[in-house]
Amino acid sequence: MNIYIQTQGARLIREGRHLLVKKGEDTYHTLFVEKLEQVVIFGNIDITPAARAHLLRHGVDTVFCSKDGRYQGRFATPEPKNVMLRKRQFILLDDQAFGINLCRQIVTGKLMNMVTLLMRIRRTRNRNEPKIAAKEIRALFGKIGTAESIDSLRGYEGRASAIYFGALRWGFLQDFGFGRRVRRPPTDPVNAVLSLLYTFLFNRVYAAIRRVNLDPHPAFLHVPDYGRHSLVMDLMEEFRVIIADTLCLSLFNLKILQKDDFQIEYHKSVRQENSQEKAEADVTADPYGHMANLDNMEQFDLPSQRMSENATEDLNSETGGGKPAVKLKDDAFRRVVENFERKMTTEFHYLPEEHTITYADALIAQAGMYRKVIEGSLRVYQPLLLK
Repeated sequence: MNIYIQTQGARLIREGRHLLVKKGEDTYHTLFVEKLEQVVIFGNIDITPAARAHLLRHGVDTVFCSKDGRYQGRFATPEPKNVMLRKRQFILLDDQAFGINLCRQIVTGKLMNMVTLLMRIRRTRNRNEPKIAAKEIRALFGKIGTAESIDSLRGYEGRASAIYFGALRWGFLQDFGFGRRVRRPPTDPVNAVLSLLYTFLFNRVYAAIRRVNLDPHPAFLHVPDYGRHSLVMDLMEEFRVIIADTLCLSLFNLKILQKDDFQIEYHKSVRQENSQEKAEADVTADPYGHMANLDNMEQFDLPSQRMSENATEDLNSETGGGKPAVKLKDDAFRRVVENFERKMTTEFHYLPEEHTITYADALIAQAGMYRKVIEGSLRVYQPLLLK
């Protein structure tokens, strides 16, 4: 069971064998810790020492986010005891042939999912742009198959992502000002929701990786760096389209989220008298602000995700160009959380094991498959594909 605690000013306390979410004298939830896998806490939530000890004792993955969903950190659970598995993860980082083959499989899976979703959009919206984008992405498959370096694969992935996000706009029934992926800060409602969903997905993939006793740091596609959970980001790639992007389309097209569910947040340097007037503007118009510090930690949805060594290039491709941040209002935020959890409990036929599982279970199954590849008991990693 995964729990999201969002009530600002609430306290998480221990009462006997259970945990209670309380605010004042009111009890909002009773949590049975034996059934908990992950607790995600947003914003101003207090945890008593007894509750904290209870979570740690039972190994519950406890994640801390800002009120608007920016990942901040988590309780450190005991390190995996299988030191030989972790040693092999690090040794394989120097095996160029192994790394290229694994990255080729991950990138191919991600691009195939992009193509599938774009062709769905082509059929439902009766537009040629998604079909043209899908064709351009398909043209990269041959290059991926003959790539001689991981840097080349990163380049092809980056090119495909740019094409994909440029065409994803045609999947929305209304124009929400979305034209490309922007996360520093998100400058339109679609990017705001994508950032939040990717953060949720990041947390769930991290938990799946730890559950199969893998170290979340060493990986191949995302550059290993100080404190970066590169393996989490590698294994997220195949699930971005399947879970986050399809859900984002549904949230807007089914009108679960609408324009008035978002607000513009200006940098503090903007004069107070102008802020109120600008905040009333249509968020889809994406007006320019006067932000001074775009790399402000408040604007990050996830830890640095860059694949390449060129941090400047990656930064320029994802910054908002001086525009103000667009964020979800509280009620809309809760709706996104509820629908994400509903998506994670959706069942489908999992081909590698020929039986029906949920997407939450699929994260663990794919992490387990990755472990088998690292151990050498399985030769090929099979990314999950959108059907």
